[in-house]
Amino acid sequence: MLPIVKMHPLGSQGLSVSEVGFGAMGISDIYTSSARRDDAEGEATIGAALDAGINLINTGDFYGMGHNEMLVGRAIAGRRDQVILSVKFGALRDPKGGWLGYDTRPAAIKNFISYSLQRLGVDHIDLYQPARLDPNVPIEETVGAIAQLIKEGKVKYLGLSEVNPEIIRRAHAIHPVSALEIEYSLASRFIEREIRGVCRELGIGIVAYGALSRGLLTGKVNGKFERGDFRAFTPRFMGANLTSNLSYVGMLADIAIEKGCTPSQLAIAWLMAQGDDIIPLIGTSKRSRLAENLGALQVRLSTADLALLDEAFPDGTFQGDRYPTAAMQSVAG
Repeated sequence: MLPIVKMHPLGSQGLSVSEVGFGAMGISDIYTSSARRDDAEGEATIGAALDAGINLINTGDFYGMGHNEMLVGRAIAGRRDQVILSVKFGALRDPKGGWLGYDTRPAAIKNFISYSLQRLGVDHIDLYQPARLDPNVPIEETVGAIAQLIKEGKVKYLGLSEVNPEIIRRAHAIHPVSALEIEYSLASRFIEREIRGVCRELGIGIVAYGALSRGLLTGKVNGKFERGDFRAFTPRFMGANLTSNLSYVGMLADIAIEKGCTPSQLAIAWLMAQGDDIIPLIGTSKRSRLAENLGALQVRLSTADLALLDEAFPDGTFQGDRYPTAAMQSVAG
């Protein structure tokens, strides 16, 4: 029996979401090849998340080049009123899945959302955000185009993803931003330097992806990845960086044993304890992993527990960039 999650406001614009969200990306892409996808299990996992009370479902139009949106659409069919759909757009890919850059021109946005609505089988998207900043398009133009979609009823709320404080402020000045989607975990704490404070000042919620640092914090990663898994090319999972990082994961596992939970549950519980404005995404393609991760809702961390974790894993503890070098140019920190 999965625990039933609670609801929290996401930002100050009226959006209400479950205290954890579901990240659907891994069902279709990034960690696996198309030949190894299990659509039936992926759809069942989304269904189990909805059954547990999770209402925030996060996808992107470029995950599997449309595959993920179609799968999410099938999974939520007949349950649309239970779902807050969060969709990222703008990333460009070639037929082999390679990354070509970003396009957030107003005309492109109209095109992207038309395809997303069709693939998802819905008449509106609740939270819509550019996946990354397009260096060739002022954020004001991008936000203005989304604001027009909000007026037309095709979008309910504006989101951003992986942008710095200056861009957050510029976007928010054009139209209120409800949420910033950004990586945040015990292994990636850079948003605590400035970004988190700016979001709280402006009343913007944070959707935290990478809560388990792409599996690193589970204690089950050994550096051997199958074909199609982008972690094989990510500095955090390579060479001396991985060796160092796994030593800290071992420390996390020891603390988890003392708390009577798994490392994954401890990492998610820590993230939830950072504030009700932080909504972790639980990204998984299997119901068994979903059940384990939702066990984090039953982990209670005392002030002393949190102090111990902060002392053991301060910002900068984990080594290596969280994306390959070229991709780091498009993220916030």
